[in-house]
Amino acid sequence: MERVRPFVLCVIDGWGVSERADGNAVQLANAPKMATWATTYPYTTVDASELAVGLPEGQMGNSEVGHLNIGAGFVVYQDSTRISEAIRDQSLFSNPTLLAACAHAKTHGSQLHLMGLLGSGGVHAYSSHLYALLRLAKQQDVEQVFVHTFLDGRDTPPQSAIPFMRELLGVMEELGIGRVATVSGRYYAMDRDKRWDRTSKAYRALVFAEGESAPAPITAIEQSYAKAVTDEFVLPTIIMEDGQPTAKVQNNDAVIFFNFRTDRPRQLTKAFTVPDFDGFDRGPQLQNLFFATLTEYEAGLPVHVAFPPQDVEEPLAKVISDAGLTQFHTAETEKYAHVTFFINGGREVPFPGEERKLVPSPKVATYDLQPEMSAPGVTDVVVEAIKADTYDVIVMNFANPDMVGHTGVLPAAITAVEVVDACLGRIADALREQGGGMLITCDHGNVEQMVDPVTGAPHTAHTTNPVPCVVLVPDDSPLRQATLRSGGKLADIAPTVIDFLQLQQPTAMTGHSLLQRR
Repeated sequence: MERVRPFVLCVIDGWGVSERADGNAVQLANAPKMATWATTYPYTTVDASELAVGLPEGQMGNSEVGHLNIGAGFVVYQDSTRISEAIRDQSLFSNPTLLAACAHAKTHGSQLHLMGLLGSGGVHAYSSHLYALLRLAKQQDVEQVFVHTFLDGRDTPPQSAIPFMRELLGVMEELGIGRVATVSGRYYAMDRDKRWDRTSKAYRALVFAEGESAPAPITAIEQSYAKAVTDEFVLPTIIMEDGQPTAKVQNNDAVIFFNFRTDRPRQLTKAFTVPDFDGFDRGPQLQNLFFATLTEYEAGLPVHVAFPPQDVEEPLAKVISDAGLTQFHTAETEKYAHVTFFINGGREVPFPGEERKLVPSPKVATYDLQPEMSAPGVTDVVVEAIKADTYDVIVMNFANPDMVGHTGVLPAAITAVEVVDACLGRIADALREQGGGMLITCDHGNVEQMVDPVTGAPHTAHTTNPVPCVVLVPDDSPLRQATLRSGGKLADIAPTVIDFLQLQQPTAMTGHSLLQRR
């Protein structure tokens, strides 16, 4: 049987499947392509959350985890679960990197700073990991311990930070260690789109105590709410004690960045650690700063990593490359790392025969203001690549259902869905002319639940819903009569693509093809 070429693997970000119609942007949208294909081509749904992607039970999926599982072809044991297990079996308390951070602060009579996202979202950080680090500092007799909290409001409800802060304050009081020094919305501290002005505000609060001020952490949040500014957008705020900042990150200090997800801490980490940093004017680089991260945010960063990455030795891109096939990876800025670094198993460098193209994301404050984002531009690039007849495989991502879904604005989310559906139609038309095929799936749910079913408030987080998987093949292909089995997960996507490409699945890939031939 002749190989279908080119073959497109399209990952839609944040498009899940739910029977509930209320607040379901997928059902409310005019999206005829995906609706029709679900009944006329091989179609199924796959699990994209919880244990199916190596996350704890009840944990919603996310973009990093989703793409990593899609590319690996096996369930990847997630960093969050590794760290939680290390707390459970007590090995975290003998972790050499974390012990070295404590020792550095003690040796220099300096401060230990713990910074990261506070809350129960579970996508970027766990509060339980912060509490374990506080216990570690207590065990190691570190005297000066300060916490710099980044507020969520994106993977948690928009005004949910106060209970999380109260819990943290209670833990610190119970342990007799730690004070909150700064409070900042993740919009500033965790930008990943090179909006360096945002990162600069967070950095200058941490290092120079520049920004808003408040006498207590909860007051900082309440002040922000009074101005109708929710958790995600809280301006970097300095907690004052007796008219002075509680703490600033200084020379000889130690820092532990406790986020485990790797994309959003990169910019702030670089501001602290990269010698020739040029994102903004940070002033003189801090000297003798021991900067530790729970996970490896980017290969080559001059930091100490507590939990180095586990290798994905034979991701889908390597299988394609080893077969002598060519491939093209593209997405807009917000998800470019996901179709390159994450889907390639945490590898920065392209494989032989792999080319990449980044399409810039629009520069707007929030994406409900431009819900199409750069989907039309990504589509232009993909259609051009299809018509060029240069590549055997094209790997792509549409970011806007997820990014617009996070805003909680239902009309904008509906527009995002409609734009992606139309873009998929353009790609399908181009493939039809070339005799190509496409597997469309999603990394996690989001836009199918824009309203909280209990409170009726806007729902801005991911979901645990399954995601669609549909395969478009030429009408004259024998695979046109195939079906896709149920009970699959994201780790089965790479084996399915390999099956369609008629390649040999490596033994490291323990997922199973969804394809059932008739």
